[in-house]
Amino acid sequence: MARVRPLSEHARTLLVSLASSGREWRHGYDLARSTGLKSGTLYPLLIRLEGQGYLEAEWQPPAGPGRPPRHAYRLTDQGMRFARDAVPAQAPAFPSGGPRKVQA
Repeated sequence: MARVRPLSEHARTLLVSLASSGREWRHGYDLARSTGLKSGTLYPLLIRLEGQGYLEAEWQPPAGPGRPPRHAYRLTDQGMRFARDAVPAQAPAFPSGGPRKVQA
């Protein structure tokens, strides 16, 4: 039986940032800046969420000459549903199809 553990605040922060982008691809550096997560926290979370089927990842071609290819991430449909269910209602609003926003 798989062990189920609650999401960490870091994971919630990452899900909010990814979900706020809808289906747009996001690079690790951009996610690190927008979430404030250090790479030693961010990349293991990205790898775990991808392994669980919540994220898609792809290598994108270099942005310009002399630049390396970059790994980009976005939530899958399953990941959007997971984010909607897992992130507290008081979190920032998600785009349509994302977590529900509580009306005050």
